[in-house]
Amino acid sequence: MIFSTADLCDQHEARIRTGEVQIVAPIFHSYGGRQSFYGPIATLSVFEDNSLVRAALETAGNGRVLVVDGGGSLRCALVGDQLAQLGARNGWAGILVNGCIRDSLVMAKMEFGVLALATHPLKSIKLGAGEINVPVIFGETSFTPGAFLYADADGIVVAPQPF
Repeated sequence: MIFSTADLCDQHEARIRTGEVQIVAPIFHSYGGRQSFYGPIATLSVFEDNSLVRAALETAGNGRVLVVDGGGSLRCALVGDQLAQLGARNGWAGILVNGCIRDSLVMAKMEFGVLALATHPLKSIKLGAGEINVPVIFGETSFTPGAFLYADADGIVVAPQPF
């Protein structure tokens, strides 16, 4: 599917005004080689621990987008090049991280969508803590497992069903 988030907003402006379709606050930066991606959402809620991120990306993505609420922490990275490669290899469309990533120069060459707040060179701890497939809220947006995320250079749009 070829899409533009600006066009989606134009086409669904009434649904945006009612809050049914949401636009994520423009606080995320693109680090992956795939600048435009979309898919159904799978969610994680973690804090400075990427064990569940690895576990999720080890499964078949089937075109989904992994939305990781890392609590907005800027103290370590939740995703590096190895996890991004794992996600790309297993059929994930991309990942949105409310936190940091690392190995950004390597990720920029991968056919994988990566959006995050910033980069940080320190890796996370690995204790296995967090929650899987729970609604998460950040960037002025609610992310519900099974909803759809559309991302491109202009922004990120979340809808309850595919467009």
